[in-house]
Amino acid sequence: MKTAQKLKAFDITRHLDSEEAIAEYLSQVLEDGDNDELIRSLGHIAKAKGMTAVAKESGLGRESLYKALAVGSQPRFETISKVIHALGLKISVHT
Repeated sequence: MKTAQKLKAFDITRHLDSEEAIAEYLSQVLEDGDNDELIRSLGHIAKAKGMTAVAKESGLGRESLYKALAVGSQPRFETISKVIHALGLKISVHT
């Protein structure tokens, strides 16, 4: 009789441990063009960097940050811009 193994849930934040990994992850998400996934990915990156620190740097309350980056939320561009800046990221457009 085989014993069932329990698998750990995959946590992307454990792999966002360098600026290069974060940049590659966010670039892939942006390339796909899914707004919900963009918000979700910013939440993953914020979690990896520390929600409290990101909230403080963005000028948002910690609870507001969680709400803005929650699945199904529709944050204003201003909020997304503050979060991106707080994460130390820059978005550029290329042709």
